Amino acid sequence: MKKASSVEEYIEVNAHFEEELKLLREIINSTELEETLKWSAPTYTLNGKNVVGLGAFKNHFGIWFFQGVFLKDEAKLLINAQENKTKALRQMRFESIADINKSVVLMYVKEAIENQKLGKEIKPQRNTKPVVIPKELEDAISKNKELKQAFEKLSTSCKREYCEHISEAKRETTKTKRLEKIIPMILEQKGLHDKYKNC
Repeated sequence: MKKASSVEEYIEVNAHFEEELKLLREIINSTELEETLKWSAPTYTLNGKNVVGLGAFKNHFGIWFFQGVFLKDEAKLLINAQENKTKALRQMRFESIADINKSVVLMYVKEAIENQKLGKEIKPQRNTKPVVIPKELEDAISKNKELKQAFEKLSTSCKREYCEHISEAKRETTKTKRLEKIIPMILEQKGLHDKYKNC
């Protein structure tokens, strides 16, 4: 599917729910939330924090509440799209425009705004697994003082990415190739998955 570069384009791409998305957009835009586009989807923020988002799929459309777990959900409209995976996110799903009760949707959005102002949020849990340095990288670090210092300066998540990148290779030749590729990146303090991101 084509990635949208504006909210209008997102609605255009999902023309099968055009009227419905326009109605939800109108409800959300009647509040103080700021309309943006994140992950190629309409996202509404308060002071830079994600509060709600719009989403359209093949057979349904709806609103994502980023911290929906804190909503009272008096009308029993919210679902957890990924049980046991999603902690904070909740969605309100619809199949047609007739399913949308404007005043109820607005009530939920306003409650989400108030919760955001109160600072109610579940922060994503950090990966606490220890960093296991593979032998190949360990050997390279022990022979190169500059590389050792550069590796030690990296964030834990960057160290883990590099270590797993080498460990996951099945063949020795692949491990060696990967090691050769990442050494200059480590020296430049770059992340494995984003060559422009400092670690």
